Amino acid sequence: MGTSERDGWVAYVGPFRFPWGQASSRRVYGMAGALAVAGRHVVVVSGEHDPRLHELPEFAGPGSVRYVGAGETPPAGAGRLAKSAHWLLRWGVRTVRWLESRPTRPSHVVLYGGDAPYAVHLRRWCRRHGIALIVDVVDWYSPKQVPGGVLGPVYLSSQVALRHLYPRCDGVIAISSYLGDYYRRRGLRVLQVPPTLDVRGLPARAEGDGSDPRRLRAVYAGSPGRKDLLATIVRATERVDPVGAAIDLRVFGPTVAQVRDLLGGAPLPGAVRVSGSVAQQEVPAALRSADFSILVRRQERLTRAGFPTKFCESLASGTPVIANLTSDLGDYLHDGVEGLICRDHSVDALAAALRRALLLTPERRRRMRVAARERALASFDLRAYAEPLGEFFEAVRPSGRPTIRPYSRV
Repeated sequence: MGTSERDGWVAYVGPFRFPWGQASSRRVYGMAGALAVAGRHVVVVSGEHDPRLHELPEFAGPGSVRYVGAGETPPAGAGRLAKSAHWLLRWGVRTVRWLESRPTRPSHVVLYGGDAPYAVHLRRWCRRHGIALIVDVVDWYSPKQVPGGVLGPVYLSSQVALRHLYPRCDGVIAISSYLGDYYRRRGLRVLQVPPTLDVRGLPARAEGDGSDPRRLRAVYAGSPGRKDLLATIVRATERVDPVGAAIDLRVFGPTVAQVRDLLGGAPLPGAVRVSGSVAQQEVPAALRSADFSILVRRQERLTRAGFPTKFCESLASGTPVIANLTSDLGDYLHDGVEGLICRDHSVDALAAALRRALLLTPERRRRMRVAARERALASFDLRAYAEPLGEFFEAVRPSGRPTIRPYSRV
């Protein structure tokens, strides 16, 4: 495998799609890129079914990023019983088999996702070969997120992983301060890294592409129903502008039928246009076309533990955000600078923020676009985390429990 199997190469593994297709794809892309900038040679072993080794040329030097599919995800057409048996008994086995087949061992394995079955197989293999196992933790699942609820196997598996298996690994990369604090209290070495993107590689909105002072262009992009309160966004828009004379809200992701279901079957307001599913690569262009993106979530453990990638993508595209403060958003979103803050997740609060947005002058909107982009470059560009990640990987050893040294939050 060439340079990717020098001493110190890193395996980034999990049952996700790569390099595109899911929020998890974006997380791993940014983390692998940051490690490459730090000089590490990374092989992403995803759940895809393509066994060929590919390279991401944008990360060539000083390190590199290659990716391969281990075939962990069930094939199309597999029945429920076959899927359940694979998940329970063999989830992670093919990844271990791929690692075992390499002519040299990685210095570190980073696990993203897979919950208890995946973690059991990976931890056993890493312990056998004296390889440091780091877990990239990005969520604390709620029973309402997964099939079966609180007594369902998926939720129980996630809890076993989060509470019992991950604390027995050698280190944790946490996406939020909530998760970082939890694993520090468990005695682990932790590095906190929010969602990272190749911000420099994303085009910002052209300076001459000014907003229309007579009309507010807003956008929502995502999959509502678990975290995002899309119904609240639509109802607040309707309250402020029932006919669509002043606001144009574009919704990317769900279908018209899905949005209407969230509204109890009510028709879409005149200000709302639903565009349906778009490819992940097309989201930045959709964001750049808007004056604001909108993100509203409840304040609960689920939203405190995670960190919305779409927030980072919006700022990276030079589009300010209208949002209530969940997770660590308050560290990056300042009212009137990178966007507007809602006092809570209610329709009333969002409607008030939309009315404020309508009163902004073109120059004020322009300054907010500039500030949004600058915040993304400083806080979410993957290059900003290359050095901390390099130091973290140097410090984490497969000793069962490394000597704890404090790491400043980045």
